[in-house]
Amino acid sequence: MASLFCFGLGYSAMHYIAHYGARFLRVAGTVRTSEKAVTLAASTNLAQVLVFDGTDATAGIESELRGAQALLVSVPPREDGDPVLRHFADSIAAAPNLGAIVYLSTIGVYGDHKGDWVDETTPTTPISDRSHDRLAAEQAWIALGSRAEKAVAILRLSGIYGPGQNALLQVRRGTARRIVKPGQYFNRIHVADIAQAIDAAIAKSANGIFNVTDNLPTAQAAPITLAAELLKVPPPAELAFADAAKSMSPMALSFYGESKRVRNDRLVDELGVTLRYPTYREGLRALFASGEGKG
Repeated sequence: MASLFCFGLGYSAMHYIAHYGARFLRVAGTVRTSEKAVTLAASTNLAQVLVFDGTDATAGIESELRGAQALLVSVPPREDGDPVLRHFADSIAAAPNLGAIVYLSTIGVYGDHKGDWVDETTPTTPISDRSHDRLAAEQAWIALGSRAEKAVAILRLSGIYGPGQNALLQVRRGTARRIVKPGQYFNRIHVADIAQAIDAAIAKSANGIFNVTDNLPTAQAAPITLAAELLKVPPPAELAFADAAKSMSPMALSFYGESKRVRNDRLVDELGVTLRYPTYREGLRALFASGEGKG
């Protein structure tokens, strides 16, 4: 494909570009501030870095959309809807060469399932306001795809970790907590496997919803315990959820109000993704081998 445009050059999008951007002749995207745009333009090979804060759109985005063959969207929705669609829905629908749209969402749209397994056919019962907003955004993107006859892949991501963002660094910095809440499960995904999923969805012009998660949902404390073992330091003491909750932010508390184990069969069977890091164990060990947390 000749051109990729990204709404939101964040952690996952930049990792995708670093590993798969060479597939495109042109890669451009947006950030929220002019300062970030200057920094990225100076430090990367991106053809264009434009400012889009969800409110005002920089001139040049419309032109990029007209030439794009693939679109990656990681901008979060707001209470009043998806800002990308609010400003650019008609332009995206009319983009003459656009054959693949990938929207990064979250498994939070499933809500709480008391630790049961869920898949893409499970009814969505979001709890938090932000998950309600995500589900509404998913539905709006699917509707646009149907109206414009364009493929839209919704990738529902679980908890993201990878270089610069992992349990090894939390343990080393002394910020890790081993919180104990019986029956609580968390799902995770290495950013390299997110990149694989994005690449497969674009290459196949995939249409539909795909859970992007690893094979082993566990208690919150499991990666912290392994990270301490790898670093050869004592793990932080276990902390009961009732005690930990007293100092948690509302957002953190909302995560503990949901427990589910998420299947990734469609990711593997339909997108053809073989996870590089099928569990947090392989992911953390690889990060440790690369030097994470040692300094």
